[in-house]
Amino acid sequence: MDILEGYGYWGMTIAAFLAGSVFPFSSEAVMVSLQLAGLEPWPLFLSASVGNVAGSMFNYYVGTLGRLEWIEKYLHLRREKVLRAQAWMENRGVWMGTLCFLPIIGSALSVALGYMRANPYKSFIAISIGKTTRYAVLILVTYYLQN
Repeated sequence: MDILEGYGYWGMTIAAFLAGSVFPFSSEAVMVSLQLAGLEPWPLFLSASVGNVAGSMFNYYVGTLGRLEWIEKYLHLRREKVLRAQAWMENRGVWMGTLCFLPIIGSALSVALGYMRANPYKSFIAISIGKTTRYAVLILVTYYLQN
């Protein structure tokens, strides 16, 4: 945590990217810690949002490669999880990407969006809506609990 605090907003962006991709990391804990350490809420919000959306779009890109064995090997997502997410989204549409903020299934959803070749612009917008809403709520709750 001290390392990330030393990097400030860039540390938040890196932490959020890692959390947004398939790496197990808690950007929420980093955000709250940095906010409590005195960093300004709105730049934290922007840093976290950019990093987290970029992490999910990285997942999307890997999904577009269409190689489930790569997804399993490098992203450590089970084939069944990706295929289940894909089947679930095919019936509901690309806007299910707003749920990419959810723990456990969020990474599989973003990979599945790429794997099923969902519209990248709509995917980006849907993912951004979900991710930024989560961080806005977290910033506001931390702010009000702090004051």
